[in-house]
Amino acid sequence: MLRTVKSFTLDNPIFFQANLLEWANQFREVVFLDSNQYPQTYGSYDAILAVDSFTSLQTDYFHAFDDLQQYQSQTKDWLFGYLSYDLKNDTEALTSKNFDGLAFPDLYFFQPKKLFLIKDNKIELHYLRLCDEELDSDFEAITSAHNLQPTTHNLQPTTHNPQPFSIQQRISKESYIEKVSKMLEHIHRGDIYEANFCMEFYAEKAIVNPIETYKKLNLISEPPFAVYFKNNQHYLLSASPERYLKKEGTKVISQPIKGTSKRNENAELDAQSKFDLENNSKERAENVMIVDLVRNDLSRTATKGSVAVEELCQSYTFKQVHQLISTVVSEVENSTSPLEIIKTTFPMGSMTGAPKISAMKIIEALEETKRGLYSGAVGYFSPEGDFDFNVVIRSILYNAKNQYLSFSVGSAITSEASPESEYEECLLKAKAMFEVLQ
Repeated sequence: MLRTVKSFTLDNPIFFQANLLEWANQFREVVFLDSNQYPQTYGSYDAILAVDSFTSLQTDYFHAFDDLQQYQSQTKDWLFGYLSYDLKNDTEALTSKNFDGLAFPDLYFFQPKKLFLIKDNKIELHYLRLCDEELDSDFEAITSAHNLQPTTHNLQPTTHNPQPFSIQQRISKESYIEKVSKMLEHIHRGDIYEANFCMEFYAEKAIVNPIETYKKLNLISEPPFAVYFKNNQHYLLSASPERYLKKEGTKVISQPIKGTSKRNENAELDAQSKFDLENNSKERAENVMIVDLVRNDLSRTATKGSVAVEELCQSYTFKQVHQLISTVVSEVENSTSPLEIIKTTFPMGSMTGAPKISAMKIIEALEETKRGLYSGAVGYFSPEGDFDFNVVIRSILYNAKNQYLSFSVGSAITSEASPESEYEECLLKAKAMFEVLQ
């Protein structure tokens, strides 16, 4: 299935992008990936939009990776979609029986009819041949859209949510502290070294405007892995700062985040907060444990001796928080299938713990919500079999049909963890979502 490719130069990429997102929303399937111009070593594009499915794959976890492998190798085209956390049940003897108010499929990918790749002030349109006669008129419609004025109003969210709704907390503070204490017992007994424990905030009878909510969330965070995802009535509005896994030729890159401190408006205090994070032994230990786990995961498909740590506990600054990020890389054979690399590293170590399987069992027993797409990954495959996926955190999930809205936050529990301060860290991570929804 060949594509017609055409390039254009953009006078104003930022405004074009804002128009592009508005234009995209007419379609049933939308994946919009935005790097927010965040400086990064391994960025391919500034933004990508894929819309309008020609073919798709939607399935539960059973044999999900095999189905995706078959779909990817048959289409040999661009595919966009997500892997939910519960695909763990496909690769390991695990289950997910917790409450699920969102009811998203475990895995969903589609082959877009229309694809837009933006880098600097250049845009490439890749249209399937069956609709390429619409290419020029689509570009014209997006470029001349009424809001392409040199003002900022189209970047600013406009509407308030139509009617107020209350956000509830699935696990009370008391219960959270009790559960983290149980997790600490497991750690002290030697069952695990570290586990990521999450809790859900949710709203029922919630009516929101997904695009406006996404724009607000993105504006206050401006992270490198933002996503607006729509599959009919299912929405993901994500301000993720974290890359799960990228493949570029034979190079594989994983960039786990562990370690968080808050920003401060006072420059001196902000610098101090960053310095304290860089020198915090607990935060560094959390990160190093996950780096070990990622190295181990990558070694399962890597060529001998190629797994390397390019950055260890490097501090990065975002609008809301400072974070410690490590970069772990490996080389794979040309013949290694993209799905094998994903399957042997999923779910990502930063959202599970170590050892991984024990951690996932303990998480399942203590958490009260099925994670679903939260702590899964959204991204794409290229026709050459390269891929790039984020980690779904700092994200709002919304089922418009049943009016259920959900966002979860979590933190890594290690032997040094204090349940009270972990609870505070969760509230810090939830701040942006509360701000956007209230």
